[in-house]
Amino acid sequence: MRPVKRLSAEDVLQERGHELASYGVYPICKGCSVCSKDNGCVNCQPKLFLFLRRERMRQYGECLHACPTGYFGIRAPEINTCSRCRIDNCESCFSKDFCTKCKAGFYLHKGRCSEKCPEGFAPLEDTKECGEGCEVGQWSEWGSCTRRNKTCGFKWGLETRTRHIVKKPPKDTIPCPTIAESKRCKMAIRHCRRGGSGKQRPKEPKKSNKQRLRFQAQNQHSDHLASMSSSQ
Repeated sequence: MRPVKRLSAEDVLQERGHELASYGVYPICKGCSVCSKDNGCVNCQPKLFLFLRRERMRQYGECLHACPTGYFGIRAPEINTCSRCRIDNCESCFSKDFCTKCKAGFYLHKGRCSEKCPEGFAPLEDTKECGEGCEVGQWSEWGSCTRRNKTCGFKWGLETRTRHIVKKPPKDTIPCPTIAESKRCKMAIRHCRRGGSGKQRPKEPKKSNKQRLRFQAQNQHSDHLASMSSSQ
């Protein structure tokens, strides 16, 4: 008499897979390596992700090639699973720290979602991302306190500082940040001296020794011609 072969629970589930596959709303045993009639997939075949889908008070396990929107896949030696995105205002993500698509009303920037793009970046409406904008240099020191191009004669004036555009944006639609700003200041000299306009005059470049000698010779020559004209 031949001995009766005992089947494990897993073997029984595999033999009855065609029955379990039609159980419930979802094909709960498709792609499973271990399946339960009540809870669906318990373990998946290699390369598939186990996703726990909740329907009312019941939870089913499904084996999927890719995790659904709002989840990302985690691969592990024993079982691959789908984990929910925990990033604020994120619709779909690549990992727990990197979002790939934001919810409506938010813009994607370096894996995060925000209502406004940071300085130096501008919102791109077609992709809902923050595009690279202008790159500007450091602010200069504040200039002299002036008003109507004068440094005196008034109690209050304005002082200005500037910065240069280092790199223009790739698209003309992305605006550059301000490169000049002014603030109110109190003038150090309230009253101008008599005969002085208080205007800022640019400094004249220093003359070289050769230029000074030439200028001196021209003056001496002019004086010599003037003295000769007066003697005649």
